[in-house]
Amino acid sequence: MSVATWFSALFHALVAWLVDVVGSMGYPGIVALMFLESSFFPFPSEVVIPPAGYLAYSGMMNPFAVVFCGVAGSLLGAYFNYYIAVRWGRKFFDRFGRYFFVSPEALDKAEIFFARHGHISTFTARLLPVIRQYVSLPAGLARMNLAKFGVYTALGSGIWVVALTALGYWIGGAGEAMYEGLRKITAGLVVFCVVLIAVYVAFCALRNRRGKKNIG
Repeated sequence: MSVATWFSALFHALVAWLVDVVGSMGYPGIVALMFLESSFFPFPSEVVIPPAGYLAYSGMMNPFAVVFCGVAGSLLGAYFNYYIAVRWGRKFFDRFGRYFFVSPEALDKAEIFFARHGHISTFTARLLPVIRQYVSLPAGLARMNLAKFGVYTALGSGIWVVALTALGYWIGGAGEAMYEGLRKITAGLVVFCVVLIAVYVAFCALRNRRGKKNIG
């Protein structure tokens, strides 16, 4: 058996097992697992939502309920990280930041940055692998407006959860196709975020230029 065939069989078995797990836990399980995914715990949403999408295709779950529970769990985890950062983050870095090469001046700059650009940062980060779990921490350190933080977290998480639900719904338990679909979705969202950030930076530069002209 080749390595590719072995990996495909292993991934297929993993998907089948996850379908059973998510099915047994139901909607509360989706909320709980997505809470973990959105907080400190390295639990990827890629192993939660697609199996739930497949269960929706099989008629065992409602796809809209899957999306709702996925976004709800993401929001809860994001607010958890936000609270941790607000409650202990600044105190921790003020005391131990020098050991992590984080100065008070750097924290002040981060607060100013999130005050100005927290919405685009939160939204795009929720669409990107790895950093989606941790963007809540700088947002909490900067004490980003809580309502605005929730809205842009929900928007970014919503797009991600809808994409994963659709992937599971249409591809189902096909392990190799699922893996390839995840890779394409991730690559597409990375490109989307790069383009969106570039447009945002250009818009801000144009706005600042117009502001200077009006002052002049």
